[in-house]
Amino acid sequence: MPSMRSHTADKIIVDRTKPHRNSDVARAVRKTRDRLMQQPGAVAFDRELLKIHAQAMTSSAPAIPLLVLAIAASGLALGMTSDILKWALLTLACSAGLALIARRVGNTEAAKLDPGQAKRNFLIGHFISGLGWAYFAALECGDCRIEPFPIIKAVVLLLAIAATALIASSLRGALLVTFGLPVAVYAAIGAYLGTPADMIMIGLLTLSLPFFDYVAGRLNRSSLMLLSFRSEKDGLIAELETAKSMSDEARRRAEEANMAKSRFLASMSHELRTPLNAILGFSEVMSNEVLGPMQNQTYRDYARDVHDSGQHLLDLINEILDLSRIEAGRYQLHEEPVHLLHIVEECCHLMELKAHHKALRIVQQFEPELPRLFADERAVRQITLNLLSNAVKFASTGGEIRVRVGWTAGGGQYISVKDNGPGIPPDELPIVLSAFGQGSIAIKSAEQGTGLGLPIVQGLLTMHGGEFELHSKLREGTEAIAIFPAARVMEVLPAVPMRAVAGRRRSS
Repeated sequence: MPSMRSHTADKIIVDRTKPHRNSDVARAVRKTRDRLMQQPGAVAFDRELLKIHAQAMTSSAPAIPLLVLAIAASGLALGMTSDILKWALLTLACSAGLALIARRVGNTEAAKLDPGQAKRNFLIGHFISGLGWAYFAALECGDCRIEPFPIIKAVVLLLAIAATALIASSLRGALLVTFGLPVAVYAAIGAYLGTPADMIMIGLLTLSLPFFDYVAGRLNRSSLMLLSFRSEKDGLIAELETAKSMSDEARRRAEEANMAKSRFLASMSHELRTPLNAILGFSEVMSNEVLGPMQNQTYRDYARDVHDSGQHLLDLINEILDLSRIEAGRYQLHEEPVHLLHIVEECCHLMELKAHHKALRIVQQFEPELPRLFADERAVRQITLNLLSNAVKFASTGGEIRVRVGWTAGGGQYISVKDNGPGIPPDELPIVLSAFGQGSIAIKSAEQGTGLGLPIVQGLLTMHGGEFELHSKLREGTEAIAIFPAARVMEVLPAVPMRAVAGRRRSS
């Protein structure tokens, strides 16, 4: 049996059942990411990459000097000549110049940075620093006691290449510009000597340079991807801020419209009630012939029709006002201990006359000895009457309406009203639960109603912390269940023994 549960009377303003909007957003994000990734030469990205490269060179500036000093100290300890000191001073000077370029680029604002000029300066600085490593590759160990000195030079160059590949990965071409000349110098000297060890080290260095350049390229693409993600994140944040400002503006306008609606309803209710009271009073006097008999029966029928129409209009105004107060949060609950059984029983007696006109039978099935409920009696009465009036309205002639009151599985109390009417199609359940919503069966049968009964029931139950369930099946009937939570059920106090009461009376 199709069913519908409602926890609140608010309207659904966002339809989350339509995934195509999310797919459109995802498609737009992917398109933006592809566009950004296909244009790595964008000025903004080049500036960001240069800033990242400058930061990396500044933070790792002590690494290369420490390596140079360690190599120079080791060479002097092993008996190398003063050439090792000249190389150390040259390499340190070149590294200091590169660090100055990096510091200058890092201190420059991104908007004022010229990417082309900064990139040229960096490449020139890297090439000059590579001159020191070329001088190291040309060093010879004359009187030192190191026989495999060419192998040591290759290992040192390999370490320097690896460190530079990690540090300077944000700038494409920096590794080749720095170590292209040192590797060429080492290869020329090794080829001149022609020893097998030299040839092996030449091959190792020659292959390691493109390999580490490939690694640096992968790291560069990772940096570019991170920048694109950050750019997308900034764009999404800007869109969210724009949407938030639009939402705030829409909420402000909605609040103003709601206040205007409340003022309009309050004013119009007063303006309408005054003539309606006169219409109801005079039509009732005329239909009951209080001031004298009316000879024409048609006039008496007209007076009754005027009275019925005025009463219907007054009920409509009251329902609209109740729903507007509930939605605006201005409906005040006057809570007190009430007996749910007594209220439902009284409402059933009130509806018996309307049920008798359609030959309906109201069957009551109540749980005995239910404890009291802490609720608003007027609201509970209105909930019951709305459910009963709907059942009487749509029940088949000669059928029955089954009203049950009892315990819920969670310890709360419920009211169930079930009829044997035509039922509600599953796709119309959300419609009948919305304000002014009426199903196709009600429209075809031209049943008198405004479509506000069930929304008012939902709102009143929500204010009590309860739930409303609607179960229906075509050609079998509809069951409406109003559930009050266990927190509103009052505990039954234990009976006081008569001896204790007599003892208290004697002591007093």
